[in-house]
This record gives sequence, C-alpha cells and structure tokens, in this order.
Amino acid sequence: MAHRLIEGKTNPEGVKVGIVVSRWNSSITDQMLSGALNALKGNGILDEDIIVSRCPGSFEIPLAANYLLEETDVDGVIALGVIIRGGTPHFEYVCDAVTRGVLDLNLKYQKPVAFGVLTTDDVKQALDRAGDKGNKGGEAALALLEMIDLKVKIASN
Repeated sequence: MAHRLIEGKTNPEGVKVGIVVSRWNSSITDQMLSGALNALKGNGILDEDIIVSRCPGSFEIPLAANYLLEETDVDGVIALGVIIRGGTPHFEYVCDAVTRGVLDLNLKYQKPVAFGVLTTDDVKQALDRAGDKGNKGGEAALALLEMIDLKVKIASN
C-alpha cells in the first residue's frame, strides 16, 4: 500500500508574515533581514503582507514574536537574531531561553515561528551565515512559508 505524502510549498497565496529582528549585532541581522525579505518577495509575498518588528536583542525575540502573533493577523513569524559566544556562561543562557521561547510559541499559537537565530563562536562565523552564499534569514523565510502551507494542506486532507 502506498503512503500519502503531504508537503508544503514555498509560494503559498495570501500569506501574511511577521519578522522579528534583533538590533543587537545589527550589521549581521540587517543582512539576515534583507535575505528574508528577498526570499519572501521572491515567493510572491507582497510588501503590504510583511510586518517587520525590531527588538533590542535576541533574548527579547520570543516576546516580540508573541506580540505579533497575538496582536496581528500574521500566519507565522520569522525570528532573526545573533548570539555570539563570549567568555561567560551568558551565551548558553540566552541561547537556551530564545530556543525554548520560540519552540513554545510554535506550540502555543499553532502557527510557525521560524528559527533564524545564529549561535556562533565568533563574528566571522555569523557574517558567513548572513552573507549572499548562505543567508540564514532567507533560509528561515523559506522554512516559514513551507510550514504555513504544510498546515493548510494537512488541515484540508
């Protein structure tokens, strides 16, 4: 017996997207935001269907995303930030808090929150992941679109 395969596509119609982007390390997060916007627009998402919200740092991303999910009609949110390892345990605490916060939002709202938060050892690694050859902001945007469409397809089966 053959199984049924349900997959989302990256160009769903009529989608509204929120983006939360950290101002901390903005030289990197601005590049990630550009990558996300380019990916969204390249897949048919209109400017008027995108809300960009800036927050102070990565730790604040889950709350800012919560605001978008609760106060707007977005179908999902892209979380963009950068956490760079330092010489203290702060890195681990912030990484854990942001990861858990984003996971909790996915489950609470039953809407996707794509994790585009870089966790790197140094600035060079972060810049490499925000560049033209492998922009994690763009990758997070594509993952979000696919998950939004996957939900629709599963619900209609």
